[in-house]
Amino acid sequence: MNIYILCIIGVFIISAICGFLFIPLILNFCKSRKLYDIPDARKIHHNAIPRLGGISFMPSMLLSFAAALYVINTTDKQVTINLWSIYFLLSMLMIYVMGIVDDILGLSPLIKFIVQIIAACTLPLSGLYINNMYGFFGIHEIPYYIGFPLTVLTIVFIDNAINLIDGIDGLAASLSIIALSGFLYMFIVQNVWSYSILIAGLIGVLVAFMYFNLFGSAENNRKIFMGDSGSLTLGYLLGFLCIKYSMNNTAVMSHHKFDFIIAFTLLLVPMFDVVRVFMMRIYHKRSPFSADKTHIHHKFMSAGCTQHKALVAILLLAVFYVAANHFMLMAMSNTVVFIIDVLIYIGVNLALNYIIMRKHSHVGDIKVVSERVKS
Repeated sequence: MNIYILCIIGVFIISAICGFLFIPLILNFCKSRKLYDIPDARKIHHNAIPRLGGISFMPSMLLSFAAALYVINTTDKQVTINLWSIYFLLSMLMIYVMGIVDDILGLSPLIKFIVQIIAACTLPLSGLYINNMYGFFGIHEIPYYIGFPLTVLTIVFIDNAINLIDGIDGLAASLSIIALSGFLYMFIVQNVWSYSILIAGLIGVLVAFMYFNLFGSAENNRKIFMGDSGSLTLGYLLGFLCIKYSMNNTAVMSHHKFDFIIAFTLLLVPMFDVVRVFMMRIYHKRSPFSADKTHIHHKFMSAGCTQHKALVAILLLAVFYVAANHFMLMAMSNTVVFIIDVLIYIGVNLALNYIIMRKHSHVGDIKVVSERVKS
């Protein structure tokens, strides 16, 4: 078997083991320091739960990655670490540290936004930026002075989209696993092994995290949230992978017209959700950054789903987009496929609105009948 494929499998296993070792230590640390995510009217959970699970992501991923590099370097193969990779790792470390500080001490949204912009700027400064949209709305090649701010905006947007959709158990992690699995496959096909190995490492620790997040007992101090250190790190890495895969650079990867839309298809659900939520907040004359319970997972739960059922429904929607776009792109342009994606998302939300309205009106009718019986 290909040495790189063996390393990908090994990295996944090592990272998962690291996650299962690190997370209990983090849980004990949070308990000793009383570092909990306290429930309030906006949150779903009802128990005080540790929120530093994301701290395990970077060490597990990088330790397993380093082990793979060592194994590969003992053979006649090699993994290339270029300038983009160095800038990416340094900027992701910046986001990771910011997330930890925010989870422990708290940071203002403005400070976090500034740090995200600074971190995102390092990528186009290293030469990695959106330089082609492959005919999306008639746009093809993009000059650097437009691609630079567009890249920064895209990365910050995706970073916050993952952070904001982290509202119920397993959602941000499982959506990220779907996206990461897609990128893993696409980078393997392109023989880009360094990022394939790194992605496999992140998937491994996410599997370990999801075990504690979904099935851990809060009463036994075995349940944990990823916190901003996790969601912001995930979002930044996914934003980077979107730019990396969709950039037209034939010296690194062969490209075709589907690359741009396929890369972003993997993250359509969190991106569409944050756009819809922001638009509705502005429509109702509120700050787009104000907290509420209007995200798609809140809507599924208002429609009658449990947390786990809402999770499954959203994951099915994400998988549907990936499969549908794969087939639609064989016969349609990027633009048409995107418009259909938007219409599907609007349709899903309108259906949820209808179900919620019927449910609440039914509850209202029951209350009216009950009051009449009492009187």
